[in-house]
Amino acid sequence: QVQLVESGGGLVQPGGSLRLSCAASGSPFDVEVMGWHRQAPGRQRELVASITRIRRIGNINLPNYADSVKGRFIISRGNAKNTVYLQMNSLKPEDTAVYFCMGQISGKDYWGQGTQVTVSS
Repeated sequence: QVQLVESGGGLVQPGGSLRLSCAASGSPFDVEVMGWHRQAPGRQRELVASITRIRRIGNINLPNYADSVKGRFIISRGNAKNTVYLQMNSLKPEDTAVYFCMGQISGKDYWGQGTQVTVSS
């Protein structure tokens, strides 16, 4: 059973920073794509950032960002297998949402339970 566990959410003032972490377990395979989505009250879940491992090009990791977070958020993979981080800088009130970690294995998506991020003064 594949499980993804997030941590690092919380309350932060506008302009502040938070770092989210996610670890996937239960799979003998590498998680090919890992990412973060978020869902604010009354809104649909949206992609924040993803990172894809390209094995045929020396296992490089290609990041992808929503326009709304480009230049502020950084997604990265950890040294430990199947971990991913989201460094969130210059946070804005509109970044307030539940953030979900996603992992894709052999074309199937797996989700964490979510962690609340609140940006407020």
